[in-house]
Amino acid sequence: MALDRRVDAGQDDEGMAVTRSSRPSAACSVRTPRRERSRVPGSRSVDGTPDSDSASATAISAGVGAAERPVPPRRRCHPPVYGGGPMEITFDDFVKVDMRVGRIVEVEEFPEARRPAWKLRVDFGEEIGVKRSSAQITNYPREELEGRLVVAVVNFPPRQIGPVRSEVLVLGAMRDDTVILLEPRPGAEPGDRIA
Repeated sequence: MALDRRVDAGQDDEGMAVTRSSRPSAACSVRTPRRERSRVPGSRSVDGTPDSDSASATAISAGVGAAERPVPPRRRCHPPVYGGGPMEITFDDFVKVDMRVGRIVEVEEFPEARRPAWKLRVDFGEEIGVKRSSAQITNYPREELEGRLVVAVVNFPPRQIGPVRSEVLVLGAMRDDTVILLEPRPGAEPGDRIA
């Protein structure tokens, strides 16, 4: 098992210390504040006067009445498609993703969504059954979606999207802000595995 050594990568644009993994496939960095200052009761401002202004709750200078306290590092993961190419995974990682053919059996409007979306019910056959999903595919009219075969990931944990509990992720190709649904060839049946 290879150790994941962290290397210093300097500071980011917010003045945070950034370390990156020495492994080329890692997609996460850890941001650690150099220090966090908090106002100490009775502290004085930079000019030496008592600090009574609530707007200046943080001392400006580390040496004048400011206390330092440790802050846990924040992890920031970058999606592999947005920063230097795809992240490499193993075949074992890939086979964990359960992708199945499903048939959209119901399409409802989703006015509560922040971005335009449909609420879908997708039938994946006897083994998996009918699952719900929220999909930002409003470039497709309702009539074109009902009865359509799609490909979806069925083993992600459910995700709450507003009032909808999305149980599967319907897959598509992205072009700008438009989703083009992945569609199995004729002859595929709901529940068929994608390999």
